[in-house]
Amino acid sequence: MTRSIIANLFVVLLCAQVTSAQQSITPTSDALPGTKKLELTKPLHEVMVHGISQFAEQELQTAREKRTAPWLNAEDSDTAKEAARGRLREMIGAVDPLISNPGLWVTGDNTNNDLSGDVPNSVISTLMLWQVAEGISMEARVFTSEVPDVNGMPSFPPKGKFVVLLQDPGESIQANSKVAERIARSGVDVVCPVLVNRGTEFSMHPDIRRTNMTHREYIYRLGFNLGRHVIGYEVERTLALIEMLKSPKGEKEDSPPIVLVGIGEGAVIAQYVAALAPDKFDAVVLHGYFGPRENVWQEPIYRNVWKQLTEFGDAEIASLIAPTPLIIEAGKAPEIAGPPEPKPGQAKIAAPGAIKSPQLSAVKEEFERAKKYCTAAGHAKKLHLIEKPSQVCGRETIAILNKTLGLELKNPDQKSLKEFKDQEVDEELYQAQQKRLVRELVRHTQRLLASSDKVRAKLWKGVDRSSVEAWEKQSPKYREMVFDSFIGKLDHDPSDPNPRSRKVIDEPTHVGYEVVLDLYASKDWSEENPGVIAGGILLLPKELKKGEKRPVVVCQHGLEGIPMDTITLDESLRAFRAYKGFATQLVKRGFIVYAPQNPYKGFDDFRVLQRKSNPLGRSLFSYIIPQHQQTLNWLASLDYVDAERIAFYGLSYGGKTAVRVPPLLPGEAMNGDVGYCLSICSADFNEWIRKNASAEDRYSYIYTPEYEIFEWNMGHIANYAELSWLMAPRPFMVERGHDDGVAPDEWVGWEFAKVSRHYTKLGIKDQAEIEWFDGPHSINGDGTFKFLHRHLNWPEAN
Repeated sequence: MTRSIIANLFVVLLCAQVTSAQQSITPTSDALPGTKKLELTKPLHEVMVHGISQFAEQELQTAREKRTAPWLNAEDSDTAKEAARGRLREMIGAVDPLISNPGLWVTGDNTNNDLSGDVPNSVISTLMLWQVAEGISMEARVFTSEVPDVNGMPSFPPKGKFVVLLQDPGESIQANSKVAERIARSGVDVVCPVLVNRGTEFSMHPDIRRTNMTHREYIYRLGFNLGRHVIGYEVERTLALIEMLKSPKGEKEDSPPIVLVGIGEGAVIAQYVAALAPDKFDAVVLHGYFGPRENVWQEPIYRNVWKQLTEFGDAEIASLIAPTPLIIEAGKAPEIAGPPEPKPGQAKIAAPGAIKSPQLSAVKEEFERAKKYCTAAGHAKKLHLIEKPSQVCGRETIAILNKTLGLELKNPDQKSLKEFKDQEVDEELYQAQQKRLVRELVRHTQRLLASSDKVRAKLWKGVDRSSVEAWEKQSPKYREMVFDSFIGKLDHDPSDPNPRSRKVIDEPTHVGYEVVLDLYASKDWSEENPGVIAGGILLLPKELKKGEKRPVVVCQHGLEGIPMDTITLDESLRAFRAYKGFATQLVKRGFIVYAPQNPYKGFDDFRVLQRKSNPLGRSLFSYIIPQHQQTLNWLASLDYVDAERIAFYGLSYGGKTAVRVPPLLPGEAMNGDVGYCLSICSADFNEWIRKNASAEDRYSYIYTPEYEIFEWNMGHIANYAELSWLMAPRPFMVERGHDDGVAPDEWVGWEFAKVSRHYTKLGIKDQAEIEWFDGPHSINGDGTFKFLHRHLNWPEAN
């Protein structure tokens, strides 16, 4: 009897141990084990975007402190300066070879002013320089005292002293004419290149959309992905004009004196022109534009220059202009409060940005930095600041020019100025000039677009596909090239993740925790000072077993999304129509699921992050990539996660993430970092360069509000095919609905064919797939789910 009782007790204890071993270890507490309790009152995306915004502004200030104009201290300063100019030229996209002997026509509706006195009369004409570069021409208006020929036209170039006047294109034609006329009366010939203005009439396609973008923003958008910039185009055209003004012998001593003057937006162009070719000028005058550039993100987007502030603030540019005399007039710039209000029939899509006159204190601060550079180089006397100029090229500047250059320029007397009559400039002629100029630059960008695939093919021609091993040896080089070219890499070491969490979902099949991790921690954390964080929602199946390690699927939301969008099963919500609750579907299939919050939410709040980052050669993905890396490393630390089986699946902007984040992170654990083992791009994969640079396709981002979407010179570096190659030999898949308005099927098929070829040549054809389905811009969850089960080695439920 006693033996029977003991035996039964043993069986009971044994069964209890077996049952205990089979019991779930899924957390049920308010916070995940090993994490602090998350206390967050604001939405995660708001705190995240705010923290990145603060970080980006701090980085701009830090970069200012790090800039040192190293070319001044180089052993061969002249060579170092030329190398710096080469880098600056690439930054502004002034890379098209100029034609040495452009054709020249002189036309225009000339006007003579019949004024008495000893001040010469002036003549206005239009100068047309065709083929400044291939497909690029320029027009200029000339104010000269030279006697016209029998046809009423002055010869060109005239034989006197020159002022090349780059005026602000937002000012009225009459106001610009008045300034040019006054300067001409000092005893010089004034040549005024016609710049792309801030009108909106031609920023459109009649079959797609009319917009409130200025012409400058329009050209900026079209050129950015192709390594071109409205600034670069203006610089090239101005440099070509200078060549026309030079002595035919090409010897400076035989050339007439040339003074370059820029006002407002014209001063932006003049600054770069003078920095690239200082020996072309006898002096440079900048009015209404000089100062710290760290707030360039608040200015119009067409002043955004990729990577510029890593090397070139205004002071550093001044050091490249030296020893050519530089006169800074701290005068008022033509101001704008923001982009133009849309006219009837125009879509409101222009990027925000205002132009304000620089504060005198800011001008003086940057001037002192420039003065230090010039003093160190022995050119201190060549730099001048006029704190309160009477006007553009007023008596103060004329006095400096006369003394410095030995000129005899006059200050027009007040009587003469009072008698001056406003020039009656033909508005129709001016609009025709703008139309020609804008359409010409549009055509130039479209020719670049048409040939961009050949440029990329040449760049990637050396890829060795003889074996997976050969490719894996090469791929780091291309990965770094992409990072450096248009993504941008942060050089900061990550902080301790300091994970915080709170339970936000408790369903019969799974539990969910909102998680926040530090990436670059702030000293005194608060929602107002969060540092750079990563975060999202972790979904855990409730039947996790002790000792078990499961695969993870990271489910990424799209533009203006949140993690819960990928989770909800409420069919009445708009989010469900796109995402189909695919995160929840996958956790119910037994996967661990993580739905990250990416920082592309908040309209201008997040879009301005791109503006704050581009001047340092960074993009939105400069933050997203390390956010994911920190998240992956933390996920890999969880006992129930298999670090070698973490997959990525993103929709829309999440699909944009799918071809930028997993391919650029290591495929295998390196230096303690964990990577994604596969990537799925849903509802985004297409001919991305065409989508970002086409002036003729309704799918183009040129005519939409996403002004942050453009990536510098990406068209000549890597399209979606090349980015996807970097995923190899890891599995890669595209999910594509025939009715998806992101792009036509033809674009998607064209681009994916290159991906398929890459994987096939490597001998891993089955690692790359595309699923076409009859549906819209949404998750389909058929072939992709099978793809996940197969490559993550996780059985599908019977």
